[in-house]
Amino acid sequence: MTGEHGPAPRHIVVMGVSGAGKTTVARRISELTGLRFTEADEFHPEANVARMRAGIPLDDSDRWPWLRDLAAWMADRHAVGISTVLACSALKRAYRDVLRQGPPDVEFVHLDGATELIRDRMTRRTDHYMSAGLLDSQRAILEHLGPDESGMVLDVALSPDELAAAVVARLGLSPATRPATGRSGP
Repeated sequence: MTGEHGPAPRHIVVMGVSGAGKTTVARRISELTGLRFTEADEFHPEANVARMRAGIPLDDSDRWPWLRDLAAWMADRHAVGISTVLACSALKRAYRDVLRQGPPDVEFVHLDGATELIRDRMTRRTDHYMSAGLLDSQRAILEHLGPDESGMVLDVALSPDELAAAVVARLGLSPATRPATGRSGP
């Protein structure tokens, strides 16, 4: 799809449970393509972060405003012709539906794989507030992409570089002619 002045902006959400590698892969896609990157966790209010640090899963009432903010972030960039790549759990269809209310089209990349591999990665992280104890609650609410949802599923056993390259190739994204600019936050 192209707009009046060139290709229409693209909006990619790299999704999955915590520890799947969403942020690493989304950053790498940004580096390869120039899409504007942001990390959904940076949009959480402090109350949500405090709950997750304490090992308390968020409920939907905690997530709806956060998801609407993410959809608005993508829509705002779309309005000025900027393509985006967002690292976001997007575990339920209803959450993805909210994200799709932002820009006209959102494509999802679900990083999925063996629970024990993901749990092992989570236990080795030292710089993240999401504990490995919350993995089971995330797995319990995970709804896989439906056949009518634009996206793909990739195995987290692949390296981040292999995953990013697969996304770029399968979505037909153009390589960056210049580094991605902009801030990673809201």
